[in-house]
Amino acid sequence: MPQINTGDFKKGIKVILDGDPYEMLECNFVKPGKGVAFYKTKLRNLLKGSMLDRTYKSGEALEEADVRKSKGVYSYRDGSSFYFLDNESFEQFALATEICEDQMRFLMEGSEIDLLFWNDQLITMTPPLQVVLEVTYTEPAAKGNTATNVTKGATVETGAEVQVPAFIEQGNRIKIDLETGNYVERVNN
Repeated sequence: MPQINTGDFKKGIKVILDGDPYEMLECNFVKPGKGVAFYKTKLRNLLKGSMLDRTYKSGEALEEADVRKSKGVYSYRDGSSFYFLDNESFEQFALATEICEDQMRFLMEGSEIDLLFWNDQLITMTPPLQVVLEVTYTEPAAKGNTATNVTKGATVETGAEVQVPAFIEQGNRIKIDLETGNYVERVNN
């Protein structure tokens, strides 16, 4: 396997540590007044999601992880897994519900997503940053309640709930930020 030297460390590279793939989230070069320069890194395990802080001396190297990104589509869910179709190979892959359930609450079947493979095994998926969904249920706004910071609960077509401004009505289409799960704006039909 190819090696990545400390001089090539940067945010976003994928490496192998203790047999698992990791993504480098931070890398800081430190040159003390005396002694050898070193790199302080923060790494995220791509299989378990755990974080790790490691320090490497100049001249050390890590094994590069064999990861591949691909575009895909969310196909369906059964009791214990979500299924995705890889747009390049047209193969179907499953991820356990525990791995991606929170990210899936705003995704409809057929939604485009990014897939990440390690050794030809799907290890994670990344949803789009924002989605547009129709409000299937919300209480009508109270008369005279026109303040801009008043919110109410609304159910969208995936069954998930989100807080929306009081002027949103049933049938409106809204944009939702998937990272936070918050309402962004109303979308004209």
